[in-house]
Amino acid sequence: MNGAQDLGGAHGFGPVAPEPDEPVFHAAWERRVFALAMAMGYTGAWNLDGSRANRESLPPAEYLGSSYYEIWLRALEKQVAGTGLATPSEIATGRSAEPAKPVARVLAREGLEALFRAGFPSSRAADAPARFAVGDRIVARNIHPTGHTRLPRYVRGKRGRIVRTDGVYVFPDTNAYRTGENPTWLYTVAFTAQELWGESGDPGGVVTVAAFEPYLDPA
Repeated sequence: MNGAQDLGGAHGFGPVAPEPDEPVFHAAWERRVFALAMAMGYTGAWNLDGSRANRESLPPAEYLGSSYYEIWLRALEKQVAGTGLATPSEIATGRSAEPAKPVARVLAREGLEALFRAGFPSSRAADAPARFAVGDRIVARNIHPTGHTRLPRYVRGKRGRIVRTDGVYVFPDTNAYRTGENPTWLYTVAFTAQELWGESGDPGGVVTVAAFEPYLDPA
């Protein structure tokens, strides 16, 4: 979707200032939000792509005016209410008013570390050969979906080159809405800075983007 999170090449948002020895969490509430998001995601009420879609679909003013974990919290509240796991009133008051809705799985403390260290891979077996190979010239499709997509707005309609074939993965654009995993090939695509931003781009600059096959056409 063309949301507020897609800022590549945009001006006016200030410099990126790395924080030396940045902690994982800056406050205790951030740690709790992260734990809640992991626990609720594990229930199976939604998937990772659905979580991303909900975060990225927040209204622009709300998204840009929120910190990283504030965005996570607002999206989590939206998902919990949207799936009927809690009402907006229950979320606001912090008190249950109705019996708990059953979920498919519950995250337990036992075995937690091993479970998350193993991860939840989204790689899948290929059922068709890759359409592109390393070195192929491509053009990113100029799409503007109202739903979820992982194709950055600033590369759409731009010409690039395949520099790596990464394998087959769940396609986020459909998986976010549970309309199918639709596994598809993923590529690393290189775009020159001047292709993306014209003569103001760094003459020697290159930007690489992970792009799924449906996003690309032969150049």
